[in-house]
Amino acid sequence: MLRSAALAMLVAWVGVAAAAGVTVDVTPGHRLATVVPLRALGAGVDAVPGGATDQIYTPANIAQMLAAGFGPVSYRLFTELGVQAWHWNPSGTWSGPGDTGYFTGGASGGPIRLSFGYRLPHRGFTHDQAYDDDFSRLDDGDPTTYWKSNPYLTQAFTGEPDATHPQWVVIDLGTTKPVNAIRLVWAEPHATDYRVEYWTGDDAIYDPAHGTWQAFPGGVVTGGIGGTVTLALAPTPIATEFVRVLMTASSGTCDSHGPGDPRNCMGYALAEVGLGTLARGVFTDLVHHSPDGTRQTVTYVSSVDPWHDATAQVTETEQPGLDLVLGSALTRGLPALVPVAMLYGTPDDAAAEIRYLEAQGYPLLGVELGEEPDGQFILPEDYGALYLQWAAALHAVDPALRLGGPVFQGVTQDVPVWPDARGNTSWLARFLAYLAAHGRLGDLSFMSFEHYPFDPCHVGWKRLLDEPGLVAGVLAAWAADGLAPSVPRYVTEYNDTYDDDGSMNTIFGALWHADFVGSFLAAGGAGAFFYQYEPIPLSRAGGCNRYGTFSMFVADASYTIEAKSAQFFSTQLLTQEWAEPVDAPHDLVPAASDVVDRRGNQLLTAYALHRPDGQWAVLLVNKNKSRSVTVGVTFHDAATSTDHFFTGPVTQVSFGRDQYRWHPGPHGTAAPDGPPVTTTAPGGAGATYTLPRASVTVLRGSVS
Repeated sequence: MLRSAALAMLVAWVGVAAAAGVTVDVTPGHRLATVVPLRALGAGVDAVPGGATDQIYTPANIAQMLAAGFGPVSYRLFTELGVQAWHWNPSGTWSGPGDTGYFTGGASGGPIRLSFGYRLPHRGFTHDQAYDDDFSRLDDGDPTTYWKSNPYLTQAFTGEPDATHPQWVVIDLGTTKPVNAIRLVWAEPHATDYRVEYWTGDDAIYDPAHGTWQAFPGGVVTGGIGGTVTLALAPTPIATEFVRVLMTASSGTCDSHGPGDPRNCMGYALAEVGLGTLARGVFTDLVHHSPDGTRQTVTYVSSVDPWHDATAQVTETEQPGLDLVLGSALTRGLPALVPVAMLYGTPDDAAAEIRYLEAQGYPLLGVELGEEPDGQFILPEDYGALYLQWAAALHAVDPALRLGGPVFQGVTQDVPVWPDARGNTSWLARFLAYLAAHGRLGDLSFMSFEHYPFDPCHVGWKRLLDEPGLVAGVLAAWAADGLAPSVPRYVTEYNDTYDDDGSMNTIFGALWHADFVGSFLAAGGAGAFFYQYEPIPLSRAGGCNRYGTFSMFVADASYTIEAKSAQFFSTQLLTQEWAEPVDAPHDLVPAASDVVDRRGNQLLTAYALHRPDGQWAVLLVNKNKSRSVTVGVTFHDAATSTDHFFTGPVTQVSFGRDQYRWHPGPHGTAAPDGPPVTTTAPGGAGATYTLPRASVTVLRGSVS
């Protein structure tokens, strides 16, 4: 010990850099997972601006996209984020007269090259997660328009009393204000039993686990008759920002579309809602009524009726056709992950989509039911009720179909929700409990979520230290919620942030990408899909006035690829250097380094694969942006207490700041712009390898 301490002091005094250690655990039984990287590492395609599909899906672009090495494709559903119905097939049938009602895509009409979303005229959301270019009908100032809840959440479809799935409207006044009255202009069907409640916590929408809904003293109504109601809620005003109308029994009367379709007579409908004070018979309304979503008081709703008509088509955005994507070389012939519209669709339409895809012979990895229910603020029990209906319809088409969800938006921790009667605030735990209570846990073949760990415009270099812990933490949260180990976990969208702030185009993006993939697979993840596959021009993140793109490429205004971005090179390192680019299993084993900062954070992370060709490949992420690090690599077998080392030539492939530097701006470009540097070094017990500053490196070779 004394000699070791003296040697360390001498090294520090003379400035000689001692080699750091990377240890790969090759002990039998310690394997973390067996993965097939060609199938576990994929990329997602999504909606694009109107007219862009034909410019993006060219043979030249597709060839460059495939060069990155990703395997399967995940088809994303932007329309759900925009509170729109999706016509996956432009050809189909309407339930009502004159191209109105509920739409079901047809079994013919292909090949499908484009598909579109349709705005919902009974929307109750002021804002959405897409382009945020629509408005709520609850406070648009027009008494002829109305919000209506989803009929598929009524007893006729759930088989449960309507009070089991109460529907609701939330009004956000923006700041705490005095409230003692509400004015409700009911449409049909109206609520006969309902409660008006105020929130006791800070933020009812974005901090739902810390607070409760409390009924106003005069806020409980039974036997309501509809019409316009001005309700005195309390003798004196109560200071609150959020007010909820919770509806538990419906009149069953039919809406403006008539009795021809039973769904028109299910649920609840409100034309306008006002909120404020009542004094001496005079109601003072604090709600701003406007058809402009940027000016009206913000409202949220439990669900939206997917009824619409042909005039509501959105052409500013288009979804690439299912045939265009699944029939292209982009899939490599591998099974694809596809969505069905659920939050704003129908079971019949979902079943028709899968029937169509299977008739075309497209192999399916799985089907995601809906997208981002947490972003649509749907309660887990309501999502569960829809999930079971859709699962039944889809399994009637193909009993072997793998179904999953709930496709949480960019999370790094458990998803909170308003407390239930038992005080449970975990969205996933309650969803799983709902499936279990109905004996249907088997309908969840995989669990999926999105991963965007960092807030845009705040992606500092030190955030690289956080990623492995974030990934392990969120997967541990799903396990704590009761998700069985046998249920695969998929990240069906990921990047380092959720806006084009340019961070993914810098070398930071490449290092984060490699670290995420390694840590996700090491923590038990089954598959991850990079977002986004398509080349997209640079755009500006409004919050920080920076330009960037989610894509691995820099494209011009015509979507032609002009250059490769940082994450293209990190993808190639992952799919073609670390992993062997073959459709075969690899063994993932534990690996770690002793390079840490003063707080114990690993500045060098390591992930090791035993490849089908017999070689060992160690992925190393050096998060020190100013200094290289020299390491020795030991393969340790604890069962025999023996160490092994690379033998023969070792291939080193490195990509870092010295090979790539992003120059930001509206016409941002990289110079230098790769490629990675490949060298060869001898192996052996004393061999060391120098990893460049701020770099991703793969060391690959045979081990004795």
